[in-house]
Amino acid sequence: MPHDLDTALSGISGILVTPYDAEGEIAPAKLSPIIDRALGAGVHIPVVNGNTGEFYALTTNEAVTMVQDVCAMVGDRAPVLAGVGRGIRDACRLAKASAEAGAAALMIHQPPDPFVAPRGTCDYIRAISDASGGLPMMLYLRNDAIGTKAIADLCALPGVKGVKWATPNPLKLAEAKAACDPSITWVGGLAEVWAPPLYAVGARGFTSGLINVWPERSVAIHAALDAGNYAEANRLIAGMRAFEDIRAEELNGTNVTGVKAALQALGMDCGPTRPPSAWPLTEAQQSKLDDFLRANDLLARARATA
Repeated sequence: MPHDLDTALSGISGILVTPYDAEGEIAPAKLSPIIDRALGAGVHIPVVNGNTGEFYALTTNEAVTMVQDVCAMVGDRAPVLAGVGRGIRDACRLAKASAEAGAAALMIHQPPDPFVAPRGTCDYIRAISDASGGLPMMLYLRNDAIGTKAIADLCALPGVKGVKWATPNPLKLAEAKAACDPSITWVGGLAEVWAPPLYAVGARGFTSGLINVWPERSVAIHAALDAGNYAEANRLIAGMRAFEDIRAEELNGTNVTGVKAALQALGMDCGPTRPPSAWPLTEAQQSKLDDFLRANDLLARARATA
């Protein structure tokens, strides 16, 4: 039975890490237990080739392999959201490969080029859509400086289903939402900690790197927010905030480091991160992570299921 993409996109977008082997090559098979646990917990839509997946550290060939293998591992259990981006030719090649692998939709990374025109971005998105054969698209907005009109123009393009809003500006989100077609899905793109204020102005669902480590907590936070129980959501977020604080250190350079260090501690070693991400955690950061894992019984649970 086909999945309801709108419902999935307004749920938890679980951003999967990219595992590496001892030689530093990608090792997608290591994701299998992580995916099984996340989907078993109720994560709505796994995301491959996202930022927690070190998208910008991967070659296009590696990103193609990742989307192929993740789609195969997920199968028909959930829709897969596939990240695409970088130069237009790489983005189009990856969009085509993602469609052929069975991805349900594309997440389009905001172009990092130093010379980006809003109308050029429209052309970029149209080309990606054509290359994918018309897969639905989520825009990943990490910089809202392009302005409300430009955001509305992007959202009006055929095939755009919504926006992952990854800037800490709830009022600008509310303004953009009001300027766009009501069918657009607005998703909190700053993980669990920012989900309540973004929910308050109309976002639904959120991205999460925590799902690699503790998907049950992410699902509980989503359930509380969907029920309008902000007090419970904030209580649950307080219990995982230390993890996000570690990830935010060094100008967010430990974002993936914290996730992969936690996976190592839990017996699911996915290798280090690639530069320019920081690796490993500092002694102080590792101590904070160990405290977090112990305080939430995550080490004990990992041993019990090993």
